[in-house]
Amino acid sequence: MTSATTRRSDRQVSPVFLGILAVTAVTGWATWTGYAQKPGVAVFLFVTAAWIVSLCLHEYAHARTALHGGDITVGAKGYLTLNPLKYTHALLSIVLPVLFVIMGGIGLPGGAVFIERGRIRGRWRHSLISAAGPLTNVLFAAVCTAPFWLHALDGVPADFRFALAFLALLQVTAAILNFLPVPGLDGYGVIEPWLSYRIKRQVEPFAPFGLLFVFALLWVPSLNVAFFDVIHTLLRHLGVGTLDQACGWSLYRFWEDAPEICSVSR
Repeated sequence: MTSATTRRSDRQVSPVFLGILAVTAVTGWATWTGYAQKPGVAVFLFVTAAWIVSLCLHEYAHARTALHGGDITVGAKGYLTLNPLKYTHALLSIVLPVLFVIMGGIGLPGGAVFIERGRIRGRWRHSLISAAGPLTNVLFAAVCTAPFWLHALDGVPADFRFALAFLALLQVTAAILNFLPVPGLDGYGVIEPWLSYRIKRQVEPFAPFGLLFVFALLWVPSLNVAFFDVIHTLLRHLGVGTLDQACGWSLYRFWEDAPEICSVSR
């Protein structure tokens, strides 16, 4: 397989990623046990760290699929180490997505790994490389919502349940938004190989602005409400109640006063 052409060091998990994973584990434990004096701070750190872990896995999925599709350069670029500092646009890949979460509770991964598309043969492979990232968010969402749709919440502390609900909301929004056929997002990457050369040339100049365009649209009140109605409905079908989602968002923003109903539910 093409993975054999990468050096072993190119595939070793980065200490940076392991550190983020450790923060996720420790703050998850603090959220579960109520060890932190301010539970909102623990929830904030837990959800943010877990969100960054999912961003790393999202980009790793792109790179790993590209490797098996024919782009053997992803190893030398450090994309297989899960190190977010190796991404081509650390600002778009990590900083902006975290800011999106803090500002509006929106899970929106940015552009990241550079795939040498000329090395990939076959339109299906190109589409699969683009789809691999948001499919990782779908899997992450399934894991976060599993205790809800499996009815396995007995004994799960309320704060941890709220944090999982909010983290699931982020993953669902990331998957849906990334699958939109907007230039610059993975959804467009899925369909791009099947478009005519003329259409691709016309769309190409808009690709760098696709992410910001989507985010700007979500700040339009009517569109924001309609979008989150879809998200909340989908999560409810997965067993995640609207109250759990709202309390998770409220706890995450620990610098604001949480609604009284969230305190009663804990």
